[in-house]
Amino acid sequence: MPVYQAPVADTLFILNDVLGFERYNNLPGFSDATPDIVEAILGEAGRVASEVFHPLNQVGDREGCTRHADGSVTTPAGFAAAYATFREGGWGGLSADPEYGGQGLPHTLSAAVNEFISSSNMSFAMYPGLTAGAIAAISLHGDETQKRTYLPNMIDGIWTGTMNLTEPHCGTDLGLLRSKAAPQADGSYKISGQKIFISAGEHDLSENIIHLVLARVEGSPEGVKGISLFIVPKFVLDESGKPGTRNGVSCGSIEEKMGIHGNATCVMNYDEATGYLIGEKDKGLRAMFTMMNEARLGVGIQGLAISEIAYQNAVVYAKDRIQGRSLSGAKAPDKKADPIIVHPDIRRILLTIRSINEAGRALVLWTALKGDLSHVADDEKERQAADDWMGLMTPIIKGVLTDKGFDNAVMAQQVYGGHGYVAEWGMEQFVRDARIAQIYEGANGIQALDLVGRKLALNGGRAVQAFFAEVGAFCEEHRNDEKMAPFTKGIHKGSKDLQQATMWLMQNAMMKPDNAGAASTDYMHMFGLVALGYMWGRMAKVAQEKIAAGANGHTEFLEAKLVTARFFMERVMPETAAHLARIETGSDTMMAMSADAF
Repeated sequence: MPVYQAPVADTLFILNDVLGFERYNNLPGFSDATPDIVEAILGEAGRVASEVFHPLNQVGDREGCTRHADGSVTTPAGFAAAYATFREGGWGGLSADPEYGGQGLPHTLSAAVNEFISSSNMSFAMYPGLTAGAIAAISLHGDETQKRTYLPNMIDGIWTGTMNLTEPHCGTDLGLLRSKAAPQADGSYKISGQKIFISAGEHDLSENIIHLVLARVEGSPEGVKGISLFIVPKFVLDESGKPGTRNGVSCGSIEEKMGIHGNATCVMNYDEATGYLIGEKDKGLRAMFTMMNEARLGVGIQGLAISEIAYQNAVVYAKDRIQGRSLSGAKAPDKKADPIIVHPDIRRILLTIRSINEAGRALVLWTALKGDLSHVADDEKERQAADDWMGLMTPIIKGVLTDKGFDNAVMAQQVYGGHGYVAEWGMEQFVRDARIAQIYEGANGIQALDLVGRKLALNGGRAVQAFFAEVGAFCEEHRNDEKMAPFTKGIHKGSKDLQQATMWLMQNAMMKPDNAGAASTDYMHMFGLVALGYMWGRMAKVAQEKIAAGANGHTEFLEAKLVTARFFMERVMPETAAHLARIETGSDTMMAMSADAF
């Protein structure tokens, strides 16, 4: 049976010491997030994740969800009770608007809690996760009546939500969608069509499911310019606002999937279902992208979350498994062999995973903080800069952390040898569950194209220039600090590689667009390495300062930070050079072979 312990201490280190969370206590939401409150919230979230949600992870994988003849779906044993615990704890409303029943705390805390729950049980976490995205879309684009009708019950968790984009013939290219919306005399619409891959599309956890559905109003233009977004509840509400008659929406089937078996991934059929326009007609993508961007950050957290639980279990196994002798002499002479953690290659695996996890956590929390500041900061320039950071980092967090999350799950599985291939140990489930995160909410190749094709040039390159300036200023500030040299040298070199790649794209992508496409994935991962390296630089600086001040009983924790940071700079950051070399080869060879020759 796998184990899980939420990384509360590491999260608090990042929030309190690296990000200086308390210095924002003059801003809305932050004033209530005192250090004691934050610690209490994260501690309780970690406890519930490990004691309530995690024991159901293998249960959900083995049992999956069951669709019945009437189209209803039953979740795995224990999921309904666990969801009741989630709802009663108010976790879904942690950062939601108090006007509609939320607690109004910073979204940064929700990001941290999301990691804990996703690590403990990724399939379970998807049910409230999709609801959070639907809440965000309705909050930003719904009218006041829609907000008061749907948000209180969704924030409470009595109702859940979904997003419905994909159809059998179209995924990323939403301009091809065929779902139709027929206007009715009362201002509603009749929605008809089929959606596939709908996570949490039907289940037994909530009284009602609020589907957000993309469809084309009759007579609207073809392509993406004619798409609208609709609220389509599972049960149409009666005059008192309670679930009434069953709407014309049903689960046609549950997808048979590689992983995340505990989540109901549904084919949803809409047969003249009653729907209500949200936002402007023919402007549905604008509203849906609110939900998609939130979901993409959430999926990036899933990559981190699976990597974390895979790492934790690989460490336990490596300390316990006796096999062979250390190359430098026996480390456990009283035993017939040494624990495999003495072997350099096992440590290479573990430190690689750990160095990405801890920097990834810092990057996620810092980006979540920027998201908060983009809404509540006092200064307009600070709000704009924070929003720029969010836009730039969203595809990087989604693409890089999910690619690394899968790679790390595979490496952690390798630590187990043959036992990693056997289901009872749980590692093969982590590998299977991690794989979907690279695909859904925009496959990672799409994230890379979004970064190179849109985000770099957006607003005259303002966001990427600000990133280079910030990283450069950090390196310059510590240029004469010998203790920081092991970190700043690597950050500086990686940043120079990234700037060179950016310049190469500016010079070569416009005249030959295939060069941008050929470079995009390498560029995204190079950018991710520099961002992770920058996080390590900031963490290393804080760790050194705290050790110099006496460490307050945390010397071992802080020294481990510095060792992990040095490992990242020595063994991971140099990969920027390989990415740069591939980028500068261009697209000629990649595009030279005819399709028939493949």
